[in-house]
Amino acid sequence: MKALTRTDYNFPGQTSVYHGKVRDVYSISDDLLVMVATDRISAFDVILPEGIPYKGQVLNQIAAFMLDSTADIVPNWKLATPDPMVTVGYRCEGFKVEMIIRGYLTGSAWRDYVAGCREICGVKLPDGMRENERFPEPIITPTTKADEGHDENISKEEIIARGIVSAEDYEVMEQYTRALFRRGTEIASARGLILVDTKYEFGKRDGKVILIDEIHTPDSSRYFYADGYEERFAKGEPQRQLSKEFVRQWLIDHDFMGKEGQTVPEMTPEFVKSVSDRYIELYEHITGHRFEKAEADDIEERIGKNVLDCLGKIGE
Repeated sequence: MKALTRTDYNFPGQTSVYHGKVRDVYSISDDLLVMVATDRISAFDVILPEGIPYKGQVLNQIAAFMLDSTADIVPNWKLATPDPMVTVGYRCEGFKVEMIIRGYLTGSAWRDYVAGCREICGVKLPDGMRENERFPEPIITPTTKADEGHDENISKEEIIARGIVSAEDYEVMEQYTRALFRRGTEIASARGLILVDTKYEFGKRDGKVILIDEIHTPDSSRYFYADGYEERFAKGEPQRQLSKEFVRQWLIDHDFMGKEGQTVPEMTPEFVKSVSDRYIELYEHITGHRFEKAEADDIEERIGKNVLDCLGKIGE
């Protein structure tokens, strides 16, 4: 199995390229973006040494499905998906904030809670909660987007006070975040899944706040299986989940949490395949469609051709 871990294109009209943790983003003529979902995988803000075959395709196709499924409630940046691993859309001025919304107490929030934390990003949490317990209402816990290193938790009040986002724009982002989470929850529920928590990114174009990047993929979201949730919660058992948390847990079990001096454990071919299989499983669960593996003999050449064809049509 082949994995695409780096791209290096020079498209017509290209003005810049940004290599993120997972995506490579090409700016075209200052108005368009070509976003390539690579097979890189990150955890604890560290890019892991091995790529995961078909992960980029899974992420891109779920994101396209979800952007199309929410376009009636929140405007987004997407124009086309010319390749299974690529989305082309409008360039926006991105806000330096990620809107994380949590429906359940789990993951990093639970780890902080166990350590005694009773407030996240200005949101107070009651005593006596248990792991994987549902919040009465979903809570929004934003982070600042760091160019380097770890993203940092921040409160709504601090975001506005520091001028990172205006009060007016933040209010729109907050409304959009809750609307998207409701819709994502409905879509997941219809497939026998629970959307546990997720993150959204927004930008501005022509003075309007719009949704950018990807949504509701296993890189940005955590899903539980609905079947058996109540029984497992009552017994205090771990939930069956489809997310990247199992990768994080595997790293924790191997004494890696992205801290100085720690070494990423060896990712064997068997482990890499198991991660790939989990991503494909989520695609099929969340979309209800069978996953069709894209031709992988020369992924870079395929992407390059498909993007050139798309840009040619947009430019006509």
